[in-house]
Amino acid sequence: MPEPASATPVGSLSEEAVLAHILECLGPSDALVGPGDDAAVLRLSDARVVVTTDTLIHGPDFRLAWSSGRDLGAKAAAVNLADVAAMGARPVALFVALAMPPETTIGFVGELAAGLREACEELAPGCRVAGGDLTSSDTLTVAVTAIGELEPGRAPVLRSGARPGDVVAICGDVGLAAAGLDILFERFRDERGAAITVDAGSLSDSERAAVAGQLRPRPPIASGVVAARSGATAMMDVSDGLVRDARRLARSSGVTVDLERSALGVDSDRALRGGEDHALLATFPEGTALPAGFRAIGSVSEAGSIPLTVDGRAERSAGGWDPYRDWDGAGG
Repeated sequence: MPEPASATPVGSLSEEAVLAHILECLGPSDALVGPGDDAAVLRLSDARVVVTTDTLIHGPDFRLAWSSGRDLGAKAAAVNLADVAAMGARPVALFVALAMPPETTIGFVGELAAGLREACEELAPGCRVAGGDLTSSDTLTVAVTAIGELEPGRAPVLRSGARPGDVVAICGDVGLAAAGLDILFERFRDERGAAITVDAGSLSDSERAAVAGQLRPRPPIASGVVAARSGATAMMDVSDGLVRDARRLARSSGVTVDLERSALGVDSDRALRGGEDHALLATFPEGTALPAGFRAIGSVSEAGSIPLTVDGRAERSAGGWDPYRDWDGAGG
């Protein structure tokens, strides 16, 4: 089958041709049965399987004017890999459902597949795309399901296990992706509010890093298993902002979490309220030597009337990202 030109719209190709191009860009699968059959067959070291799914939709979740196909594929992988890591598990496979407008070019699809492959290779070596689905839609949508395995005999780390006296710790960036999103909204939209192409040359090194943190997050996936081995009592990934997610952990555990603003860096407001970095938020028993990459940012106490405090003061603001409240509808 001849390779289609990169500008060829997928609407002019057969599903088989699009799938063949995706599989070539993904590379070989390590699954017992990989892409191409009715279902995949995986070899796992434990009978317990960790499963999560996440959907990225053009508009509320990404803008094509800002995201390359490679960045979008990498982000779609990263947000799911982080959920597996937050359970203390190792990601082993991704399943990707891709709904595309007919005018989407085969070149963009190949770049998206390459981004998925690159994120797996960088963040979770050994994890590959093992299957998925293709369909047509007016709105570009990337839905990823991630499969992870627990180490034999080790329990999953839940968000409900924090105990009074525990230390609250974080691994990864907090606030970087929010800074990047602010730059995109402030500087790369036209007078109608629609996204325009990012001029990377106009950005400082720190601004470029922030935009990259938003468009292509690199969460510390391997640290999830390390935290579990180190005795983490609770863990979750910070997808919707530290304030919002720490409050969720506190409520699930029936405790109060107190965060220390001074431990969150010079831009503590963004660190508290920005989302999409997918850092790992965890609690550890007092006196535990925190694993590499984790830093203490607070403490856990008996449940009070307020589940979350910052520097001992009640924190009632929501902060972070809520898909039903925070989308402004600005098209890209």
